Amino acid sequence: MAKEIKILIVDDHPIFRRGLAQVIEGDPDLKIIAETDDGQAALEKIQQLKPDIAILDIDMPRMDGFKAASAIRELNVACPIIFLTVHREESYLNRALQVGAKGYVLKDSAVTDIVLGIKAVIAGQHYISPAMASYLVNRHRASDQMQGLASLTPTERIVIKLIADYKTTKDIAGILSISPRTVETHRNNICQKLGVRGNHSLMKFALLHQTVL
Repeated sequence: MAKEIKILIVDDHPIFRRGLAQVIEGDPDLKIIAETDDGQAALEKIQQLKPDIAILDIDMPRMDGFKAASAIRELNVACPIIFLTVHREESYLNRALQVGAKGYVLKDSAVTDIVLGIKAVIAGQHYISPAMASYLVNRHRASDQMQGLASLTPTERIVIKLIADYKTTKDIAGILSISPRTVETHRNNICQKLGVRGNHSLMKFALLHQTVL
């Protein structure tokens, strides 16, 4: 880095704040110039010290991270914001982006993510913890699968229930008085609707969702 990056940390948990500072200052390009524990104090520090970047918790007393970020943006200062939070809900991420945050780092992965996040944001990029991105992808996939489940025909629903009961293709064919080939066609159609591949994945889905089949 051409120059030292000056950082403000805003979090109301002093032990976590200190540990985070140690992780950040393990990188020679990064320097913590101030720490504080609420959003209102953060505004004052930003105006006084003009940090290159501010790391804000979302849940704080006096003024939470979202309100602080909105107020910082109104100051019209060049101080990008990274939110550091326990919240994995998509609504929190959306609101963070709405108030102008450039980064969103989960506290439980801060040790591995925070330095990468700082450098990405300073370079003009957005940064979201990989664990957060994976969580959202998996949640959307689960939502798509539940929609697929609702689209199954009555016969397909019976087939997947029987799969959950550990019935083989031959068993299912006998129970439904249809050919094994027809059962395989039903299996393929179910896999396509649920977005799963192969008999193992279909069995896993059936077992995990037995209560809603």
